[in-house]
Amino acid sequence: MGEKELQALRDILEDVNNKKYMIGAWSINFNKEQNTFQFDKCEFGGYCEEKPVIINLEGTVLDKGGPII
Repeated sequence: MGEKELQALRDILEDVNNKKYMIGAWSINFNKEQNTFQFDKCEFGGYCEEKPVIINLEGTVLDKGGPII
């Protein structure tokens, strides 16, 4: 990740509107090909009850995540 992506992540984390989607995330991954951040809610070695939240560099929520079932 470069400076542009780090600044975008900072803006996303500080955006009050995004916080409701990011609560419970265990890790944050960056997809370089799609320029998106994935807020992963998997725990304990990959056990997942919810799909990850996906947010692009502009701060738009592309996938709100949620229960897998």
